[in-house]
Amino acid sequence: MRPLYGGWTDVNKAVEDKIAELVALSANGSEHAGHVQEMIGTLLRLSNHYVSHADIKIIQAALKDMRYAFKLFAPYRAMRKVSVFGSARTLPSDPVYEYAAQFAEKIVNAGFMVITGAGEGIMCAVQKGAGRSKSFGMNIRLPFEQAPNEFIENDPKLMSFKYFFTRKLFFMREANAAALFPGGFGTHDEGFEALTLLQTGKSEPLPVVFVDVPEGTYWKGWCAYVEAELLHRGLISPEDMSLFKMTDQVDVAVAEISGFYKNYHSIRYVGNRLVIRLNHPVSPTLLENLNDLFSDTVVEGTILKTGALSEEADEPDLVLLPRMVFNFNRRSFGRLRQMIDVINRY
Repeated sequence: MRPLYGGWTDVNKAVEDKIAELVALSANGSEHAGHVQEMIGTLLRLSNHYVSHADIKIIQAALKDMRYAFKLFAPYRAMRKVSVFGSARTLPSDPVYEYAAQFAEKIVNAGFMVITGAGEGIMCAVQKGAGRSKSFGMNIRLPFEQAPNEFIENDPKLMSFKYFFTRKLFFMREANAAALFPGGFGTHDEGFEALTLLQTGKSEPLPVVFVDVPEGTYWKGWCAYVEAELLHRGLISPEDMSLFKMTDQVDVAVAEISGFYKNYHSIRYVGNRLVIRLNHPVSPTLLENLNDLFSDTVVEGTILKTGALSEEADEPDLVLLPRMVFNFNRRSFGRLRQMIDVINRY
């Protein structure tokens, strides 16, 4: 077992031994045993220092949220999913409602599942279009009860979160894409959260699509604001605009999401190296072009073709995928998205 985080005094050596004994008994050889031991030690410290009863209740409820969400999504990890956001107030008579339903039907037909907040409006439209079997619902418990919509109610893939922050974690953690329809504060919150995580590399690369009806002005106005007040003031970089796409065509939105995985599969860091896993290998000509176009993202050396690295042996299902490996600077994530777009075009 690893030493508990931060170490224990000699006085608490007996406690450390008891924790190690408990973990060894319950973990049954699990690879996670060391981390579980650390977590128990952290919780015991919290019970003894500087936290109130209310603080402990927050931690307890958040852990319950996360434990159940991990359990909920575990059987579906192999399925790609799209988190879809939009207003709960959108009425079925609104053209955006039908547009969201059309998008959901087509993205499911393209091989994806959908995740929504399980409420009414856009969320209901999306789950109507996707169908119950391809839908996840992540409801939020509010003082004014938000009941789940009819298309996800009582489904085993529905859960209710205590906190917005744990709910937001799983909207992004389980998503392979995000689609946003017109909505209020919550929609903008989720949109900027997604873009912030992508811009800072806290999320793996994924497509983000802002969708409106033909001739709609909602996202056009938002994009104009981003360009005028963020980009032109130098508050974001030009390549950050590559982190999302705005469209008023459902087929374009679906193509943006499905096309992102045409050749790109996933990424992983191995030490200082970024491993880009692909569905098929890049040609020598494309590799040469990538080295020319994206040399600014490489700290040292070049972008190389390779097979699975020895450190990736813990993911046997991916071992046969071809790779590209390079020392990425870990800050140019808009440029990384542009690189993925080039890879997918060939």
